[in-house]
Amino acid sequence: MKILSIAFNTFRENLRDKLLYNLLIFALLMIGSSIIISKLTLGDFDRLMIDIGLASVNLFGVLIAIFIGIGLVSKEIDKKTIYTIVSKPVARYQFLLGKYLGLLVTLLINTTIMTGGLLVVLWARNVTVEGLLFQAVGMIFVEFMVMTAVAMLFSTFTSTTLSAIFTLAIYVIGHLTPDLKTFGEKMDELGRLVMNGLYYTLPNLERFNLKGHVIHHQAISGTDLVLIACYGLAYTAMLLFLAALIFERRDFR
Repeated sequence: MKILSIAFNTFRENLRDKLLYNLLIFALLMIGSSIIISKLTLGDFDRLMIDIGLASVNLFGVLIAIFIGIGLVSKEIDKKTIYTIVSKPVARYQFLLGKYLGLLVTLLINTTIMTGGLLVVLWARNVTVEGLLFQAVGMIFVEFMVMTAVAMLFSTFTSTTLSAIFTLAIYVIGHLTPDLKTFGEKMDELGRLVMNGLYYTLPNLERFNLKGHVIHHQAISGTDLVLIACYGLAYTAMLLFLAALIFERRDFR
């Protein structure tokens, strides 16, 4: 009950954040602009619109997860309200989990709105919508879950600026993870160990990227979808556990 109460309050606070609306408006404008871009480009217009639309949902959703996620804990610390919170009969892990769930609900609503905007654009251009599109959006949301947990983890022990830098770095490297092992094979033994360490430690965000499947009409099995989702959920759980562990040991006196 305490977790849900914190989640609800976090959701209400997020609704008052101007950054949330600015990013959402930019996302919808980007999705809408795909119509104009497709007319100025030679080739398969339908595929281009879907590609731009899904990329916009992904990019702006991640930006919301990062820049609002890093403030979930740091805002409380900067405003000194964390002292009041930790003095109440609320476990620190409950505080973190409530904050996380509150932002997750915000992201779910924003993802639904952005997906709705994409569907309107595709409908206006008479583009056939397949079930693969919704599977791709579902995996994008799983990526949001991971990135929100990453942002929260860094916010428990670093400043807001460093949290943003580190989380953005994880996002970029996470989409390059498949190349790390290949790159490491061309290096010396130490470089290979470092690259392999990054490969097995950092989240492989490319697992959640199904845009190519949607564009080229390549079906993905239900088993693969479940495995990808389980990977995202397991990685998220690990990050939240680490965040709770660090936050529990932090001294706010």
